[in-house]
Formats: sequence, structure tokens, C-alpha cells
Amino acid sequence: MTKPAEAATLSHVHLPGNAGAPELAQFFIPAAASLQERRPRTLKHGDTFAVFDHNGDVLSGPGSPEGVFHRDTRHLSHLYLTVDGARPLLLSSTLRDDNATLTCDLTNPDLYDDDGRVVLEHDLLHLRRTRFLWQGSCLERIVVRNYDERRQRVSIGIKFSADFADLFEVRGSKREKRGTDHEPEIGENLVWLRYTGLDRRKRTTRLSFDPNPTSLTAEEALYSFELEPGERKSIFMEVRCSTEGEQQAASRSFFTSLRCARRELRNSASRAAAIVTSNEIFNEAVRRSVSDLYMLITDTPHGPYPYAGIPWFSTFFGRDALITALETLWLDPTIAKGVLSYLAAHQAREVNAEADSEPGKILHEVRQGEMAELGEVPFRHYYGSIDSTPLFVMLAGAYYRRTHDLSLIKRIWPNIEAALHWIDEYGDRDGDGFIEYGRQTDEGLANQGWKDSHDSIFHEDGTLAKGPIALAEAQAYAFGAWEAAAELARALGLTDRAQACEARAVTLRETFDMTFFDEELGTYVLALDGDKRPCRVRSSNAGHALFTGIAFPERAEQVVDTMMGATSFCGWGVRTIASGEARYNPMSYHNGSIWPHDNALIVAGFARYGFQDKAMRVFEGMFAASTYVDLRRLPELFCGFSRQRAHGPTFYPVACIPQAWSAAAPLSMLQSCVGLQFSPAEQTITFDGPVLPSFLEEVTLKGLTIGDARVTVGLRRSGRNVVVDIHDQEGSVNVLANMA
Repeated sequence: MTKPAEAATLSHVHLPGNAGAPELAQFFIPAAASLQERRPRTLKHGDTFAVFDHNGDVLSGPGSPEGVFHRDTRHLSHLYLTVDGARPLLLSSTLRDDNATLTCDLTNPDLYDDDGRVVLEHDLLHLRRTRFLWQGSCLERIVVRNYDERRQRVSIGIKFSADFADLFEVRGSKREKRGTDHEPEIGENLVWLRYTGLDRRKRTTRLSFDPNPTSLTAEEALYSFELEPGERKSIFMEVRCSTEGEQQAASRSFFTSLRCARRELRNSASRAAAIVTSNEIFNEAVRRSVSDLYMLITDTPHGPYPYAGIPWFSTFFGRDALITALETLWLDPTIAKGVLSYLAAHQAREVNAEADSEPGKILHEVRQGEMAELGEVPFRHYYGSIDSTPLFVMLAGAYYRRTHDLSLIKRIWPNIEAALHWIDEYGDRDGDGFIEYGRQTDEGLANQGWKDSHDSIFHEDGTLAKGPIALAEAQAYAFGAWEAAAELARALGLTDRAQACEARAVTLRETFDMTFFDEELGTYVLALDGDKRPCRVRSSNAGHALFTGIAFPERAEQVVDTMMGATSFCGWGVRTIASGEARYNPMSYHNGSIWPHDNALIVAGFARYGFQDKAMRVFEGMFAASTYVDLRRLPELFCGFSRQRAHGPTFYPVACIPQAWSAAAPLSMLQSCVGLQFSPAEQTITFDGPVLPSFLEEVTLKGLTIGDARVTVGLRRSGRNVVVDIHDQEGSVNVLANMA
């Protein structure tokens, strides 16, 4: 993903409305639009997402991220509800636990006549807005109830507009030219707003109201009616981001679509194992994590695919989805199947410099907006990621170990071989055995690991590394890919191929250790630059070497101790860059911040090498951070300031929330701590050295699946040990516990 406010070093633009302002890199996210300050309410379904303020309004203006977006275009840029011309007062604003609906409770302020006399005291009218997304539409019901003892004449205004801005315009990019806005078309209860882009595609927003408004213009629907004491009236509105679909009354569409939306969420979430613990706050966090995860999932012809995050990354990302699928594989393996199937279908087949694609390379990002279609941004189908390709092979191996679904492996084996060929032919640019990245044009991303800020890869003196760059974690993923390929080849009966892949993994492990481990640092270096000079910087990247198993066992304790030292572990989690390093900044995107997904992989690495006590400390810190966050959601990242007694973490201003791999992080950390493993060939679920963090006394995992069997397992603390019990079982399954 591209760094907010200071992205890759690409062609430059000015901030909109800031003549004379310093130039900033393209694709940046303006720091003036603080999501933490706004703390918006978000909804998503399919290719549509929406960002609202707490009143349920969309307030337009420079830097505003609010709106209803469909396929990277903002189809509604302004929505403003009034009572007798005044903005209602907020009572509460909340999402359902399953993210199905947003409900905003409002009331009237004191309302005055032209002479300044109060004609309606505050808190006598109650307005409840209920809103959700379904198949390209935003549907809303507004219920107005009179709690006064007298009849009241009420005027409800709904102002609206659509700027059809491309998502990258909303993020801050300024365009020299735009397409054509058409004259609005107005009916009795319908308004059509249309725009034809420079890509010659017509984009339409259709607003429908039920019942018919008292008056309707191209900018406002106005209702005027009387309410007796205790009487209520409902107004329905549908904002449709296309002309497709049956046109029906907004009230009927609201109820039929709401039933469908809730049913779909129930059906998708029912695939996941349920988690119930002795800590109700953690239960709330888990429920929100699972709800966010399934809200972010988009159903594709290839299966479910988790979009990366809202608002800036609600689309296909390769790396994010692959890591999310790894984090949730124990919970719901169908996510991994969908991710593998989609990425296999969109694997690169040719060299294309503008897309940074090469045969066998796995996708980085897909965009569907006007700017992507025109090539104003390179992300229509963009492959500028060094790690998506090895992660794809790693996930295939992990999916097979979890499910023994050999039919999928047979189907995507040509894609796995193509990915391995890419690692050899294109990933390893100079034949030294390491994979390196370097963009093919000046328009591509300068840094192509998950830390893709322009300044995230540097030397100990702060000098930026020049490419091609070999990242430590990319080599770890490549090792994991070769090991996974060996296992899959053996399952397919390809013995010679399996042995060749195993040999590649062994060689890479040895050369990685010799080249990347730094005794003085006590950890692996961040990267090698284009001259093979090591970037001697202590970073969280080293934890990924533990995650994949490329680290030799004798190195593990030193790496863990370095990462849990005071310069790296801040109390909430492990920093991306240790304090004291040249470019350390706890408020930066990648140079000192805390990323939940990064910490989830680190926790998995700690547990892999037997450091469960350290894994629990990171898990405990991350859970503590979540208790300070609205709705218990872990954001994309937060600042890396040291934890202080009785204070919460410091938030990053433009962090996406919800974010798929952050939502999945506590689920992954729980698996790592209890040592949950699956052996489908033996129909066995194993808890290897299970431990429980201090905030949990008991954990129940309901509906764990293996093959056709399903089991509910309880874990409870008993002195220094954790006892594992079977509570319920369907089908043949063995549950084993290996005590630490």
C-alpha cells in the first residue's frame, strides 16, 4: 500500500486548493484529513463502500474522505439531513455487531421563528436513521417521531450531490482535466446524476425517495408533514450507483435488500469457528474482528476475497489478502481457497513495464476507477510487489496442510510452477540466490515490500538504499515458498521436483544466514541494497524470518531478545523500526509505528521457535491497545510511542479502519498461543504447548472443522498448565494436547 502523505517517489502534484504549497508525491493520502479526528462510520458490500460522519451525513469539502464509493468512484459526495433547516443533534451512532446496518439516533435542537422565539424546544422530535449497503446501493430509512404533547409540523430536508471523483482525487491527486457532468434528470421521486469520464464510461447515481417528497430538486428532497403526539413517519431513500437492477419503491427495496444483506452475512460468517472466552471485552473484540473480516470479503466468481481496508484500500490487494488468508486459515479455509483461485486467475503472463508485470508474478493491486482506466495511475492491474508471488506459494502449501484439498492444488499447480519460475528468472535479478525488486518505470512504486514508503529502506546512517533491493522478509517468504512447493510436489507424486525444491530451500537458508544475520545487531539486517551492502537496521522484518522458519534455531533466541528489547517492543507491540535507528519516528507510517498484522506474524514466529512467553506479551499488549479503540477495532497501524500507565496508544491520523489483516491479527495471535495445528490425513487437531495470556482464563473454540468433522474444544487454565477438553463432536476427529 502507498504511504499516506508521503508515498512512493513518483511524479508530483499539488494539494487541491493549496496554490503554492510544496509538491508531494503522487498517490499520497493528505494528513489534513485525519480519520482519527473524524472517526467515521463505514459500511461495505461488494465493490461499494461508504464513509459517513456520526450523524450519518456526508460532509463535502477539501480533504473529506466521506461519501458513497463504487468501483473507486465517489457516487455521492454530499448528504445533509436537516430538521426545519437545522442540523439535528447527535444522540448515538453505532454499527450492528455484524456490521449489517448503521443506526444514527438524532433529535431536534431548539428551533426558532423569524423573531427569535423558540417554537420547538430541543429533544422533542426523535429521528432514527438506519442504513446499509447492498449490491451497489445505499439504502436508508428515516423514522421521525413526535414526543411533544402537541401536534407539530415538521420539515425534513435531504441535500445531496455527486462529484464522481476518482478515489485518487479524493486522496489528494489533482487532475489537469476531468470528464463531463450532465444535467440532472428529475422525476416525481427520482433524481439521476450523471458523469461521463475521459475514459468514455458513463457513471450514474440514481436517488429515489418514498413517499414522494413535497418538493424535489437536483440538490434537495424536502418533506413537510404534521405529526400528532406520539405519531411517527418513515422516509425511505435509495442511492444506486448504476442504472442496472430493477427499479422499485425505495421502501420495498429497503426491506427486501435488508433481509438479503443480513442473510448473506450470517451465511458467510457461519463458515468460521466461533470463539468464546472468559473475558467479555476480548469477546467483543473478537466478534468485531470476525464481523469486519466478513464485511471486507467480496464474493467473486473464484470465491471469497478479503478487500484490504476502508477507505483507501477497498479493492483487491495480493499481499494483504494472502496474509489475511494465512492469519485466518485455521478459522475459515474457504477464504484461502478464494484468494488462491482469484490470484491464480490473474497471474501475470507477460512483461509489461507500466504494470511492473512479468510472467508468473502475482498481483499487487487492482483499481477500477477512471484514473486507472486512463493510466493516470498505474494500478489498473498492477504487479509491483516483491512478496506476493512467494506468499502465494506459501499459502498454497499452508492451505493443503490445513485441508488436504488436492483438487485445488492440482488445478493451480501450473500457477505455482509459474510463480517459482518467476522467483528464479525475474525475482533473482543477478543470480545470487536472493529475490530483489526494482520498478520498471518511474511511475511504479519505488519500494515494493509491505513497507513501501519512499524512506522505509535505509542504511544505519539514514541514507536511503538504492536498488535493486533484497528485503530480509522477502527471502524468508521465498524459503517458505520452496518448502511449500516441495510438500505439494510430493503430494502430487512429483518426487524429483520435490527434491529440487527442498534443495533450493536448504541452500537459501544457508546463504540467508551468512549474508543477513548481523552478530553485532543481534538480528537480521533490514535488506541488501543494489551494491549488496547490508542495511544494518533493527526492524520488525526479522520477525518474519521466524514466521517462515528460515532462521536457524540457534539464531532464534538472539532475534527474539532483540525484538523484545526496550528499543523495539514499546509495550503495545513490536515497532517496525527500533528507536535509536537513524530514521526512527514513532509517528511515521513505516519507521517506528506498530502494525497489528506485522505483530501477528511475529507472534507466530515466536511460537514456532518455542517462545510462547514472549508471544503472550505481544498478544497482551495488542489486546490492551484494542480496548482503547472505538468498537474494539485494531486499526491499520498506530504510533510507536512507549506505553504509559493509565494511557492508551497514540493513533495514526489516516490509518484505515477496518483493515482486513488487522482484523485478523488477534485471531492469528490466539492460534499461535494455543499452538493450534491441523493434520487432516490423520483427522487430528493438536494443541502444541498451549498457553493462555493473562487476560484469558478460559477459551472455547466452537465448530473447528477438519475434513467433514466438526468439534468444539475448551481450554482452561489450571495452575501453570492449560487443560484441553472436548465439549462436542460431529464425525471422526482426534484432539491431542502436547503440554509445554
